[in-house]
Amino acid sequence: MQLQKAAAIFRKRFGESIDGLLPVADLFDSVPDILIFVKDRNFRYVAVNETLAARCGLPDKESAIGHTARELYPAPLAEAFLEQDEEILRTGVGFHDRLELHLYPGGRSGWCLSCKEPIRGKNGSIIGICGISRDLNAPGDKDTSFAALSRTIDYIHRHFDEALRLPQLAEMAGLSVYQFDQRIRSLFHVTAGQYLVKVRIDAACEKLASTKDAIAQIALACGYSDQSAFSRQFKQAVGVSPLAYRKRMQES
Repeated sequence: MQLQKAAAIFRKRFGESIDGLLPVADLFDSVPDILIFVKDRNFRYVAVNETLAARCGLPDKESAIGHTARELYPAPLAEAFLEQDEEILRTGVGFHDRLELHLYPGGRSGWCLSCKEPIRGKNGSIIGICGISRDLNAPGDKDTSFAALSRTIDYIHRHFDEALRLPQLAEMAGLSVYQFDQRIRSLFHVTAGQYLVKVRIDAACEKLASTKDAIAQIALACGYSDQSAFSRQFKQAVGVSPLAYRKRMQES
């Protein structure tokens, strides 16, 4: 979960400007398999690390400032990144653990795990977007299976409110249940079942913090038909009850 820990830096609120995030990108200049960026509301880069600049064929990271992904990346990747940014700006909800294609050294494409988060000002409005991506450096014989696995993980994130079953998800990824569980373990360091719980609890945390929906309604929206079962699993994962979590987030 190292990528999640790094992404947690970006979930903080930074006053009335993006300036508080800019030095963060510098911390990752010497990490060749991690890309870091900060964008403004118009999707223009205001900070990147050296790795991103090098992957885009730029002489230095300052050359990326003021440009959008459409100006720096090949068309298929650029359009996908801009679509992500527009959705985050529209919904105010970021994403974690997304398996997606990115630029690798030499201009070739490769798989990475990505997180993106909205940046909010003091009044709660979105003033920008930040993100981090880590190369998977997978052996070539596994690259093709990542496409199906990526679609399956995306399906989990879009349909976690449904009654998902591991055999169904494994079949979607073109893997046996054992193979699917092993691949999830290698990527996220949890079992496939634990990953599904994590996605649901993450969504519940977001809803508890950002909406006034009843806890029973949130439980249902996150794939739980039983509020008591949801509350037990939430407390086990987070350490406090859903109601205590909501109060804590409101106070902070």
